[in-house]
Amino acid sequence: MRELAENIFGWTYKLLKGWDFNDTLASYFSLFIDIVLLCFVAYAIYIVFRFTLVTAMILIAKKTNTKFDDLLVSNKTAKYIAHLIPLLFIYKAVPIILKNFIYWENIFGKLIGIYIVILVLWITRTIFNALRDYLKQQPRYSDKPIDSYIQVIMIVLWTFGIVAIILYLFNISAKALLTTFGAISAIVLLIFRDTILGFIASIQVSVNDMVRIGDWITMEKFGADGDVIEINLATVKVRNLDKTTSTIPTYSLISDSFKNWRGMFNSDGRRIKRHVLIKANSIRFLQESELTELKKIQLVSDYIDQRQNDIKKYNHANNIDKTLSVNGRNLTNFGLFRKYINQYLEQHPGLNKDMIMMCRQLQSNEFGVPLEIYAFSSDKTWINYEYVMADIFDHIIASVVYFDLEIYELPSSKSLLDQLK
Repeated sequence: MRELAENIFGWTYKLLKGWDFNDTLASYFSLFIDIVLLCFVAYAIYIVFRFTLVTAMILIAKKTNTKFDDLLVSNKTAKYIAHLIPLLFIYKAVPIILKNFIYWENIFGKLIGIYIVILVLWITRTIFNALRDYLKQQPRYSDKPIDSYIQVIMIVLWTFGIVAIILYLFNISAKALLTTFGAISAIVLLIFRDTILGFIASIQVSVNDMVRIGDWITMEKFGADGDVIEINLATVKVRNLDKTTSTIPTYSLISDSFKNWRGMFNSDGRRIKRHVLIKANSIRFLQESELTELKKIQLVSDYIDQRQNDIKKYNHANNIDKTLSVNGRNLTNFGLFRKYINQYLEQHPGLNKDMIMMCRQLQSNEFGVPLEIYAFSSDKTWINYEYVMADIFDHIIASVVYFDLEIYELPSSKSLLDQLK
């Protein structure tokens, strides 16, 4: 390329000298002509190479099955490469054109060299962007933080590029530059603190598989409750359930606590853990006559018969005085209701019978005795899950009256007025 430049620009000065121009005038006229000619030739080379490279890449992209070359076209990689060819020609031509202007040759040579380094980095960036888009389309990489990996690679490349520019611009050795960086390392760490922390966090998040794109996470500190849509070096973007977007610093994923719902989606069921409050003064022993009536409830009919026989045998064997219900063993309306709910859960089609399923009594408090349902819905879809849970508690609330139990709730103004009347 240098020989081509010498053949194009070497004749102008000789031509002007042949026309009896003095040295200074010949140099300036030669410089002007060479600059105009350089611009024309460089632009012609750019047009030719842009047309050739872009057309060739488009034709290749259409004929191949892979999507990677299509993404190279969409990221304009060929167009930027076409810029590089005439720039290299200019870089080789500048020493020839400015051979009589040493000062300006040094300045323009270094500026063009810097521009070449930046352009090479930009071309590399378009290639990595195409690779990023390609990997995101692959199912096995769709949930990986590809953006973070690409950003880390580009930071490393830009660092080397900046170092190369500094070395070239000031004509210093790599050893001297590293010594200088060592002296100002504290300032560098302070300026790039968030970037360094984000880089470390991205590696830990990826290695430990803490978060993937598409995961549903909850992080109350940042108001995030939704699906992860992007993971990059500095931030994690979450599309919340209300369609707003929360931005979380990547480092916060390893420094703060958050909830990832991926385990729930990968499991065999979604947990139902909810309770109702039963009034403590509505819990009592059941009489024989009441048990006869409760036997009409099919889910506990056999259980009542079995328990009655067991209780009678125990009380008879221990000579229990049953003139008072508190003596000996007895059935309570609350205990029987718990058994009824357990039987109801066993027959509910929306619950996973292979996972934990129980109706339990929690520690009583000033509002009553909590009756909690702990089970797992087979359907993990949010809408269907809510339907299953509502169906269970609708039945619980409606059925307590058959066991002469009451659910606690704060009195309303209407109920207070009814009591006063």
